[in-house]
Amino acid sequence: MADAVRLPDPAVEARLARLDEVLAGLESAPGPALEAVRLLTEVYGEALARVLDHAAQPLLQQLADDELLGHLLVLHGIHPEPPERRAARAVERLRPAVRERGGDLDWAGVEGRVARVRLRTGGGCGSGCGGGSADVMEAVRAAVLAVAPELESVEPVAAERAAAPAFVPLSTLRRRATQEAR
Repeated sequence: MADAVRLPDPAVEARLARLDEVLAGLESAPGPALEAVRLLTEVYGEALARVLDHAAQPLLQQLADDELLGHLLVLHGIHPEPPERRAARAVERLRPAVRERGGDLDWAGVEGRVARVRLRTGGGCGSGCGGGSADVMEAVRAAVLAVAPELESVEPVAAERAAAPAFVPLSTLRRRATQEAR
């Protein structure tokens, strides 16, 4: 599991007691509302972390794969998968939509805290494909940072050009074959 800040039982009890006090005070003075939310978030985060501690691997994976629970796990810094894996999965989920528009999208990894993706637009694609590569990159950026807010940004990587195959005249091959046969 990720390096999450965990609360010992006495700290959880203290936060619950303080939460009760703050919530009771909300009726007369709405000022402590922010503290109540913070304390509630910490206590719920600890409760979720304890659920993960007791979950067998198949259940743990189901919890992580659930979109709402996954976001909640990320919010509390207790998602069991590393940000790179979550981001790669987000890119793969977008790939069919990009292909429908004549392009393609590949996960290229993480460098530091920057996600890298390779975006290729098809021959007929470009700015006329219902948005173009800038819109696709913005959708990718939003999807990746939603599931992996630990990353700072998402940047495109230039597609590598394949080296042109070397031309070997057929007559050269025939000469070599004839010389080897002797």
